[in-house]
Amino acid sequence: MGSGNAQVFAQSGFTVTLQDVSPPALDRARAGIEKSLGKFVEKGKLSAADRDATLARLSTAASLDALASADYVVEAIVEDVEAKRALFATLDQIVGPDVILSSNTSSISLTLMGAATRRPDKVLGMHFMNPVPLMVLVELIRGQATSTESMAVATDLTSALGKTPVEANDYPGFIANRILMPMINEAFYALMEGVGTAEAIDAVMKLGMNHPMGPLTLADFIGLDVCVAILDVLHEGLGDPKYRACPLLRRYVAAGQLGRKTGRGVYTY
Repeated sequence: MGSGNAQVFAQSGFTVTLQDVSPPALDRARAGIEKSLGKFVEKGKLSAADRDATLARLSTAASLDALASADYVVEAIVEDVEAKRALFATLDQIVGPDVILSSNTSSISLTLMGAATRRPDKVLGMHFMNPVPLMVLVELIRGQATSTESMAVATDLTSALGKTPVEANDYPGFIANRILMPMINEAFYALMEGVGTAEAIDAVMKLGMNHPMGPLTLADFIGLDVCVAILDVLHEGLGDPKYRACPLLRRYVAAGQLGRKTGRGVYTY
């Protein structure tokens, strides 16, 4: 998600610093962005000159201090509330006082993140959909203290990226995952209970409901560990057992079968 965010901002004319604590991760991100842009060029959706200009606007850094001059921040680290709060508290000390700190979180409270800073009015959610370069929706989440001015900046920025902003309030899972994750979870229950094979479950949703991909394929694409993390946020935050992660889904995660990123999830890649 982080590399996809960086690509979209750079393609839209913004100067981008992509930061990660792992230099190898930064190398993979850069290579992935180059590959993605190459596909756009092959399909005639981007000129070679625009590809080169996009890459020229993109730099990488292993230290957070490199973000000291940033005008706007989008965070896309692991889906863990304490990790995000710690990062936001650090960023609050590094960037200028007027800089908005946004999070690409799929489900975690922006109010909690904002409370870890001295600028809760400038903390908001900017939830891009995956793959970021192709999906047009950005879910904008207003925390308890987020100002109207900050939301207006995020809305205008989203439009400048060629995306469509849709505002959601700060409830677990927001709109997208409040609806999507229970569907994915139910697909795992159907698989666990032998209602149908993985292929059959996905085929029914693709052919019968006109979804572009089945829920189990989508879960592999998202990452099964990410699905569990979001369901845990929904379960804990809303207190309803209907959000309890399916035991089969948890078993895949325990086995390290996380989906596409590990080469094996429900399916083998």
